[in-house]
Amino acid sequence: MSLEQNLKRVRDRHAELGALMASGDVAPEKFQKMSKEYSDLTPVVDAIVELEDARAGLKDAEAMLADPEMRELALAEVEDLRERVPELEHRVQVLLLPKDEADDKNAILEVRAGTGGEEAALFAAELMRMYQRFAELQGWKFELMEVNETGIGGYKEAVANITGRNVFAKLKYESGVHRVQRVPETESGGRIHTSAATVAVLPEVEDVDVEIRPEDLRIDTYRSQGAGGQHVNTTDSAVRIVHNPTGIVVQCQDGRSQHKNKEKAMTMLRAKLYDTQRQEQERARAQSRKGQVGSGDRSERIRTYNFPQGRVTDHRINLTLHKLERVMEGDLADLVDALTTEDQAARLADLN
Repeated sequence: MSLEQNLKRVRDRHAELGALMASGDVAPEKFQKMSKEYSDLTPVVDAIVELEDARAGLKDAEAMLADPEMRELALAEVEDLRERVPELEHRVQVLLLPKDEADDKNAILEVRAGTGGEEAALFAAELMRMYQRFAELQGWKFELMEVNETGIGGYKEAVANITGRNVFAKLKYESGVHRVQRVPETESGGRIHTSAATVAVLPEVEDVDVEIRPEDLRIDTYRSQGAGGQHVNTTDSAVRIVHNPTGIVVQCQDGRSQHKNKEKAMTMLRAKLYDTQRQEQERARAQSRKGQVGSGDRSERIRTYNFPQGRVTDHRINLTLHKLERVMEGDLADLVDALTTEDQAARLADLN
């Protein structure tokens, strides 16, 4: 389908939805679905109208070039619009790209210490705090669900639930291996050590997104433990769930309520099962897609944080930022925007 056919299709559908909703002859459950589709299409239609206005303006300005009295004025307008029209066409094409159905979802964030011992665990804790600050800057809600601490403030692993607008859309490129290069405080010789932590971002899903049969689950309860093995309470409130068909194991010991811990563990399990499906789909698509941002493989090294030089490098798009301190304080906007733009460019190239 050509761009012009796509533009007409979107405008026609937007007008059709508007007329149907205005008629009052739509069932409540259908009205809600239509309203969301109409809302999603509105910014696309606005961009299409702006593009068509610019094209019409360019045509009028080019016609004015034949008039000697208007030529000088028309030249400036033609020059401006000849630059503006391709920009608007690109913007519309990006808006018309097939949407990732998970982009609107909340996310489960997992950070695990990798190679590097205690230094890796300290880095994992810093990454989790970095994402917490980014969430705060976005106006999202950030809730730690599971933390396995070391004795000196590091995290062997930690899991958080992040809720808000477009959470997964902005965090989905964070999955992979994050590497840190710095001199540990315990290093007397001043040598730079390299450690790593693995980040996984999973879209949070509802019951309707993933079918889980009760007979496929093994649910165990045990006593919650804090850092150093100390008992948080004296009841078996912690919950571990094993999904037998896949072998996926989740656990939660965040609260004193066994019921709430089970709810949170089920949320994590649904996210992991849904993510497994998405990963399989991505691998299938990747076979025919060469220009993507990363492979989606969780073992892929995606970013290096170099403390001595104060820089962050994202290896997937060869982007280096010399503002490590700000990034660790949650200023991820430049990285997120660059990764999103690169992915959009790759998807546009696939379509063309």
